[in-house]
Parts: sequence; structure tokens; C-alpha cells
Amino acid sequence: MSGVWVFRNGVVRLEKPTTKEQSKSKPGRKVLVFFPSGEVISSYKILETKLLSLGWERYYDGDPNFLRFHKSSCIDLISLPKDINKFDSVCMYDIVMKNPNMFHVRDI
Repeated sequence: MSGVWVFRNGVVRLEKPTTKEQSKSKPGRKVLVFFPSGEVISSYKILETKLLSLGWERYYDGDPNFLRFHKSSCIDLISLPKDINKFDSVCMYDIVMKNPNMFHVRDI
């Protein structure tokens, strides 16, 4: 359910944006970028190479649906869906938060 909750004359109601407003507010596609080189991460193979260079290690727990990485120096765990089509902005921001100044998310 998208829209904006508006309180008017003592009544709260959900107002849906018009198509013109929707086209302005519709978020674009996002990409994960390796900040030092400016390289767009386009595959798990590239991402794994970057994470390994930053001290992350593959974590094998037997779950075939996820790729997991951990750092021995901390308790962080990066858990990604094995299906690249399910790799979304939530996964990207998880990587960014656990690797400050190394990755960022960009709209395309």
C-alpha cells in the first residue's frame, strides 16, 4: 500500500499519489560500487574478490540458499541470497554498513 497518510479536519486518510507524482518519486535501480576503484559490482565473483581482499572469509554452514562471509576480527556476518536476482538494495546496504568507506550504493 503506497501513498501518504494525511490528517485533515480530524480525519486520517491515505492519499495515493497521481501518476505524475509516482514517476517523480519512483526510486531507480541501484548498484553496489567498490569505492576505491569506482568499479560497479556486477557479479558475486567480483564481490567475493573484493570482500576477500578486505579480510572477509567464506563461511560455510551447509545452507545452499545463501553465500555467507565473516571476518575473524569481528562478529559481523554478511549473508547474501545465492540467487543473484534476489540481491537487492538491502543486501547492498548491509555490505556498505559492514565495510565503511569501501563500498557505496548508487542510483542508475
